Amino acid sequence: MEKGLIVHLLEKQSNGEIRKIDEREWSPQLLEALHHVNFLVVGGVEYETLEGRLNVDAQTVELLLSAVRHAAKIERS
Repeated sequence: MEKGLIVHLLEKQSNGEIRKIDEREWSPQLLEALHHVNFLVVGGVEYETLEGRLNVDAQTVELLLSAVRHAAKIERS
């Protein structure tokens, strides 16, 4: 089985500060999925991906995220 990479999820807050929200190893399949998604859900909160950085020295990936502020609740029929 292939080993994944450690991914650091960092939230850019409205005041400009950066807050670490998650750190875990992602499988190669999850890393590949990043090519196809713009939004992530972590801890029940939806985030938009702003940018990513590969830290070669630490062999980690850092994703900068922004929490999605939904204007209205989506009604399902």
